[in-house]
Amino acid sequence: MGAGRWVGRGDKVAADQAAVDAMRSMLDSVSMDGVVVIGEGEKDEAPMLYNGEQIGNGSGPQVDVAVDPLEGTRLCALGQPNAIAVMAVAERGTMFFPGAAFYMEKIAVGPKGIDVININASPTENVNAVAKAKDIRVRDLSVVVLERDRHDALIAELREAGAMVYLIRDGDVAPAIAAAQGGTGVDMLYGIGGTPEGVISAAALKCVGGGIQGKLWPRDDEERQKLVDSGIDPGRVLYTDDLVAGEDVFVAATGVTTGSLLRGVRYLPNGVTTDSIVMRSRSGTVRRVEAMHPLDKLEQLTGRTLR
Repeated sequence: MGAGRWVGRGDKVAADQAAVDAMRSMLDSVSMDGVVVIGEGEKDEAPMLYNGEQIGNGSGPQVDVAVDPLEGTRLCALGQPNAIAVMAVAERGTMFFPGAAFYMEKIAVGPKGIDVININASPTENVNAVAKAKDIRVRDLSVVVLERDRHDALIAELREAGAMVYLIRDGDVAPAIAAAQGGTGVDMLYGIGGTPEGVISAAALKCVGGGIQGKLWPRDDEERQKLVDSGIDPGRVLYTDDLVAGEDVFVAATGVTTGSLLRGVRYLPNGVTTDSIVMRSRSGTVRRVEAMHPLDKLEQLTGRTLR
């Protein structure tokens, strides 16, 4: 809801800050001893929700926390689909810390595709394998790819193989989750995107079924050497359990703008309506929550202006 007031207003920085502030205040009310593993950046670069920050009220379980208060800041600013607020929680020490690696090459698929993909294989081989596993034609397979120059060859090969390619400007967590959900129109997420988003996607896919394969994608030799020096092999294939090893994982995502997975924030005369998906890995339970928030009561409870 904090970011929702900035939808379509062209200011992604203000939208992100509003989301960070709101999520920060809510997280501190949760009974947990949490550490932000995937956050808004290093302490000196992010005033709130930075990597290594202690969150929660200090009681309850010790957990790793991954947050993206506004996944798709530009999508929100431009009023485009698939901007979401998302967070994941797992047992302490079970989330992969990417270190200097900002980007990751990744493939995310649903339950029928996870055993047949191979990130070291060609895009043609992967879409053919997933189509066969899903018992559909390649021409009926939909693949979501971030619209970036680095993906020109990938997009061309996917189209040559016969797949439908849907280009998105930003925000690859929602499509990754959508790939594992029936009726979303998404079969695969493919390409190079943020490593933090890869960890959050792995947490979600661990809950809903399916999974992800990834390889870190250093931007230059200096970044590659930093990874090597920290003991991380840039060439290693990272599977879902490598990114999130915990067996008791919780993920919650709420739509900011309407997309393939969730409806966005809607303002009504008497309040605000939100659409969320809440997941737990141990039970496999996936809940859809449409919530109505009376603004007068919520503002009184939180002390925040939401109008």
